[in-house]
Amino acid sequence: MSLLAVGVSHQTAPVALLEQFAMGADDRVKALHELVGSDHVSEALVLATCNRIEVFAEVDRFHGGVTDVGRVLARQAGASVEELSPYVTVHYEDQAVEHLFTVAAGLDSMVVGETQVLGQLRAAYALAREEGTVGRALHPVVQRALRVGKRVHSETGIDKAGASLVSVALDRAEARIGDLTGRPVLVVGAGSMGALAATTLARRGADVVISSRTETSAERLAETVGGRTAPLDRMAEELAAADVLLTCTGATGLVVGTDVVATAMAGRGDRPLVVVDLALPRDVDPGVAALPGVHVVDLALLQGDRGDGSGPVAADDINSARAMIEAETALLRAERRAAEVGPTVSALRSQAAEVVDAELLRLAGRLPDLDARARGEIARTVRRVVDKLLHEPTVRVKELAASPGGTDYAGALRALFGLGIDADVTPGAGRLADAVTVDPDRPGGAA
Repeated sequence: MSLLAVGVSHQTAPVALLEQFAMGADDRVKALHELVGSDHVSEALVLATCNRIEVFAEVDRFHGGVTDVGRVLARQAGASVEELSPYVTVHYEDQAVEHLFTVAAGLDSMVVGETQVLGQLRAAYALAREEGTVGRALHPVVQRALRVGKRVHSETGIDKAGASLVSVALDRAEARIGDLTGRPVLVVGAGSMGALAATTLARRGADVVISSRTETSAERLAETVGGRTAPLDRMAEELAAADVLLTCTGATGLVVGTDVVATAMAGRGDRPLVVVDLALPRDVDPGVAALPGVHVVDLALLQGDRGDGSGPVAADDINSARAMIEAETALLRAERRAAEVGPTVSALRSQAAEVVDAELLRLAGRLPDLDARARGEIARTVRRVVDKLLHEPTVRVKELAASPGGTDYAGALRALFGLGIDADVTPGAGRLADAVTVDPDRPGGAA
């Protein structure tokens, strides 16, 4: 069994395509069970955020696993596997582990160093556990990823320097209308992203108004940030007074129509309105951007403006984080390989015991008059000889398996002693189960 990571993210796909992958809670549950119900996937976790959807799975075949995961992703996006192929990335084994650690640390985010993805990974893991789609293979990998992400943020400067997507979007808003202190801001959505947005706005001194389909959630969040609530059916009235609209709901359709914003703008005179849409799929009708006096900041704009994505994070902090990820990946690799050797060593000892038993039975048949004492001494001697012969090789193979180098010592042991070989076809050049093709310029990736 091997770890496989397949997905699309802001690194390879436009926001318009990412919107097609938007998943609600029911969609995620359906995808998890569809994945583990396929031919080659035994465990699965789905990480779906505003700028990525990735599946981390334990598979018994590389090509078969890519095919199974690719079909689920294609169904979710309403596209064919071939249409998605240019945007899909694939990571396998150690590279999949390193990629998961990198994502958890915030190094693969649109804004490098942001912390929200760590919570999103924790939530994805909790859902997979609740649905029973993670087991002995994925549990230690994901738990290690969560620890690595926490370590990176606590032991490097990334946690201080890394801005969230919300902060970057609000920086864009301030660049347009000035400091937000004392300015009325309408936040639509009281989920995790809405809470992050409201908290960030409160720290910047804005007068926060919360509007949500769930009144109790809105009231709770407003009380936390020192703001007030407003019903959704009064959006036009609230927008007429607001300087910024920030929306980030989990709705699958448009929440803010062009007509609502146009009505709000009619009585504002020359006062501009900044609309920040951080939802995926988008909450705000694209036609809003054409209205006079309205400036829209959305994920597509942030994606195109991110540059290298590093923002204010110092190169030394990024290098320290990557070194930590590399070390943790090597440590987990050693632990996994040592664990993989264990069953092979047990199989070898069991085979040796069977051979000894068979030979002792054969001896008893050839020498029926041998007394019980002599028979017992012979048996003990033969078993001691076999144990001594096997001791050094089995100890060494465990040590070698835990060392770097990538050699499959367990496989070599199975081949040498005929313990039953179940070889897989590992990634190579050419098509990957008609889903993606290996990109030689992207280590561990595919396009």
